[in-house]
Amino acid sequence: MVQFPNHYCTQHFEHEAEYLANRQRWARKHSEQYQHKERHYNHHYNMVTRNRNDNRSEQYKFYRSKQWVDLRQATLNRDHYLCQYCKAYGKLTPNSKTVDHIVPIAYDSTIRADQGNLATICRECHRLKTQWEQKYYGTAQNIAKKDVTEIHDIHRIVILMHQK
Repeated sequence: MVQFPNHYCTQHFEHEAEYLANRQRWARKHSEQYQHKERHYNHHYNMVTRNRNDNRSEQYKFYRSKQWVDLRQATLNRDHYLCQYCKAYGKLTPNSKTVDHIVPIAYDSTIRADQGNLATICRECHRLKTQWEQKYYGTAQNIAKKDVTEIHDIHRIVILMHQK
């Protein structure tokens, strides 16, 4: 039997050092390749997507501010880490850790710090809501914002999100 953290039994333990050396060599080689790809991806993402214009750049700065950190935590505490969109659908999804702007700040940045415009959301609802926002508000990249009425009611948004 092999005893953790070893990789070889006592009979073949002499191979352990060689195995570890090969593993470290492999990890170093692949880590350098991965880091290069990651740097390229991050640069592209930051320049093309995240900071593609002044408005997006300001949004990114806001999400890195102490004000946002405090608002986010207060919202998570208020909502008890339950997805408010699932809850409106009659389902409880605990341990949701994302806080969403009900009306996206890409559409109306004046209410970005309004806690009444914030709700806890799970990953699946966030994905669906983002798709819905892009169609309804026109918040997707390279699409003009639409002149529509802001919807602040989560129940109504949930119904619209699930319509095909």
